[in-house]
Amino acid sequence: MDLKLGEIADVLEALIVVGEEKKDDLEIERAGAADMMSDVLAFAKPGMLLITGLNTAQVVRTASIVGIGALVIVRKKQIPESTIEAARLFGIPLLHSPLAMYTACGRLYERKMKDIKSL
Repeated sequence: MDLKLGEIADVLEALIVVGEEKKDDLEIERAGAADMMSDVLAFAKPGMLLITGLNTAQVVRTASIVGIGALVIVRKKQIPESTIEAARLFGIPLLHSPLAMYTACGRLYERKMKDIKSL
């Protein structure tokens, strides 16, 4: 099931740090979670939601390479300004959720969001 960016933010108790203007328009069909960017490069699909515990600008750069639709950073207390600036530069919506990765994935699963394997 596709979820709009604003719905994803609500489900994950997330703040939309970058891309607030897309909250009612951007629809995401699939999600995946990883902390290893080599995994993201191997499995990511264009337009998907990436859930990660990493909060570096490198995550955003990797997301831009594979065409990630939106990025959710979980677990961290803060997101560095360099990461926020990278998200703005690459035009990737960036959300910040206080949830654990497991919980975030579970909540999206409950909302019938597809995983990347169900193509």
